[in-house]
Amino acid sequence: MHLPQEIIRKKRDGLALDDDEIGFFVRGLTDGTVSEGQVAALAMAIFFNDFGDRERVALTLAMRDSGTVLDWPQEGGPILDKHSTGGVGDNVSLMLAPIIAACGGRVPMISGRGLGHTGGTLDKLDSIPGYNTQPDLDTLRRVVADVGCAVIGQTADLAPADRRFYGIRDVTATVESIALITASILSKKLAAGLQGLVLDVKVGSGAFMEEVDEARALARSLVSVANGAGLKTSALLTDMHEPLATAAGNAVEVMNAVRFLTGAARDPRLETVVIALAAEMLENGGLAPSIDEGRRMAQAALDGGEAAERFEAMVRALGGPRDFTLHPGKYLPTAAIERRVYAHATGHVSAIDTRLIGVAVIGLGGGRRRADDKIDHSVGFTGLHAIGDVVDSRAPLAVVHARTEADADRAADALRRAYSIGEPPADRAPVLERIDAETAREG
Repeated sequence: MHLPQEIIRKKRDGLALDDDEIGFFVRGLTDGTVSEGQVAALAMAIFFNDFGDRERVALTLAMRDSGTVLDWPQEGGPILDKHSTGGVGDNVSLMLAPIIAACGGRVPMISGRGLGHTGGTLDKLDSIPGYNTQPDLDTLRRVVADVGCAVIGQTADLAPADRRFYGIRDVTATVESIALITASILSKKLAAGLQGLVLDVKVGSGAFMEEVDEARALARSLVSVANGAGLKTSALLTDMHEPLATAAGNAVEVMNAVRFLTGAARDPRLETVVIALAAEMLENGGLAPSIDEGRRMAQAALDGGEAAERFEAMVRALGGPRDFTLHPGKYLPTAAIERRVYAHATGHVSAIDTRLIGVAVIGLGGGRRRADDKIDHSVGFTGLHAIGDVVDSRAPLAVVHARTEADADRAADALRRAYSIGEPPADRAPVLERIDAETAREG
């Protein structure tokens, strides 16, 4: 018989909890027998005294087992997924899932909504008329079986303990604990029945972790715990000192993704990250014998049009238009105001405050200030110039899509403040570092 207060006392005093104690607390989270005050106290104790790898694995597995754990038929290809820590202009999931499906994987991608200044995949998909981001589990299974991929939101059945724990952490200043972030992310991924996972950990002015050392610590924790829980996982640290795509918003990022998939236009940095993540997923799932071969397979699926076909089939299967990929402009909402925004000076883009661009999208109505805010899917930015580009009277910083002239004025001002104009900086690679189980142990 465990007492919550004794478990809290033990961690408060810097001692390691055993698997039974952690399991007891997670069961109490799920059935309500542990109070919010006790959960908050344990979260603060973990925040200050941390969890070791064994404790992190135990917490992750206990939260995974707090609800439904999906199982999948053996036939049909490995079950694979990716998780991103969030960024600006990050529409990678929209291309990555169909690429992997076209290469023989099955991708039940459980995604989220916007958090802080970063955009959410579900908010982007909500801009497609009819697309159901919250299907039941039977529909998820059917679409993954028929199409190979389904990008949806978390159902109430998957890792319910995490939802309560996160809600309490959010109001007690304990969200930033790497141990708790690790368990929160991985419990949901493990509940989806995955056989391979890649993590996209963002670094820079548009990321939650602006310093590479912080991002590396989180990536190593995620990779170590996931592999410790039996899920083959690797991570890439990717650059978020500038928006990843040339679009930031919801409908505008979906349009960007469709153009990427169909070959109409591909942002080079975005393509590098998409193909790198795809290669990791294919190698982790045993579909490619090496990262290099995974890269070749992913590029072939993209260039050959198979990935675009899978995306259209997914949209159709989840209730969207049958010809969405052929005619996205016919269905996606458009803003009343479109305005080119020019810099105050001529020169090279030397730096971008990417977080400020994400905040400007929220100011336009493309994100939430409060959880119950309604999003305007039509607003945002397109044509965002990259670091190193030349801007002048003929080359605007970007085009703002807004509801009103006043909104456009505010967004234009924010955009100019976000861009620094000067000398061209040294090139920065989109993929900064790779971490696998071996390098995670070395860290």
